Amino acid sequence: MHTSTLTAGAAVLDNPRSGLQIAIMAVAAFVIVTTEYLILGLLPALAQDLRISISAAGQLVTLFAFTVMLFGPFLTARLAHVGRKGLFVAILLVFGASNALAAVSADIWVLALARFIPALMLPVFWGTASETAGQLAGPRHAGRAVAKVYLGISAALVFGIPLGTLAAESFGWRNTFWILAGLSVLMACMIQAFMPALPAPVTRAGEKQGAIVGDRRFLAHVALSVLVFTAMFTAYTYLADMLERLAGIPAAQVGWWLMGFGAVGMVGNGIGGRVVDRHPLGATVVCLLLLVGAMLATLLAVNRHGWLALALAVWGLAYTALFPICQVRVMKAGASAQALAASMNISAANAGTGLGAIAGGAAIAQFGLSSLSYLGAGIAVLAIMLALAMARHRFAAAP
Repeated sequence: MHTSTLTAGAAVLDNPRSGLQIAIMAVAAFVIVTTEYLILGLLPALAQDLRISISAAGQLVTLFAFTVMLFGPFLTARLAHVGRKGLFVAILLVFGASNALAAVSADIWVLALARFIPALMLPVFWGTASETAGQLAGPRHAGRAVAKVYLGISAALVFGIPLGTLAAESFGWRNTFWILAGLSVLMACMIQAFMPALPAPVTRAGEKQGAIVGDRRFLAHVALSVLVFTAMFTAYTYLADMLERLAGIPAAQVGWWLMGFGAVGMVGNGIGGRVVDRHPLGATVVCLLLLVGAMLATLLAVNRHGWLALALAVWGLAYTALFPICQVRVMKAGASAQALAASMNISAANAGTGLGAIAGGAAIAQFGLSSLSYLGAGIAVLAIMLALAMARHRFAAAP
């Protein structure tokens, strides 16, 4: 058996402040994810200020996502030996400096650098934070601990982006980045003050971080995450347009519908963390089935807003639950190198996000908005088939 951070030592398990420390990591996650996604609401303002087109400004989003996808696993493996407390502090200080650089950017090239640098560190944070949360909470509560850290993602998507956009409208996009810079430094100080000096997880002699890359079972779990996130983002990327153009929701109200979608999803985040510890593949399949049903039900309910709200609530629950489920599932599959495994799941998620957006955009051009739910559901069915095949193979191989 491999050494695993989900089976942390007693000294860690007896830590009475683990709840506070996991909460601090969740808030740090909120700041980091807000840094990643806030720019979506700032594109018009910064494009006008920097005198560039919206499409050119949009490439900053692509730059961030593909940087995470390409460099995340490599950097996580290279930094696997670094003590967790110092690593977290360093990452947050990098985010602080990068947000400050974004705030003073004079052109798109400086702003691109300010986006590229933190994108290198984001998957390292997710990999190590997820791993450390499991280490602090202990093996029986690892899923719940990771879900609490992932609560930062949900909170950023629900509250960080809308509030950040509102702040940009009130104070300007540059001051919004200054606020994020200050929050990043504040969280670095909180971690320095309250986080224990956890060493990097110890691996057995001869055991290498990259060994999991040659494990077919592990790679199957990564591939499953790519399919899951592609299914999720094929339709979700364009959900605002679907609500406005298909359901007839007034443009001024779409944001509130999306906020409700995410707020309900925060409940799904907790549910996902509870169920994944016992049956990772089973939890994945159940949530994908709910996702398929909810996406198809959304189409049927576009003219009945009460039923539409119910369908979106189920969609939001399944969608957000799949974040911690995929993370814990891949971490368990790569138990001998959980930081690298978690980082590879983040890369898979970014790959799926990009592929979903591309597939959804192509579907809109060819078949219209209503095709997105069918396409997303079809990809989710493929993911279900893969998960069931993986479960059967593992059962057949058991003694």
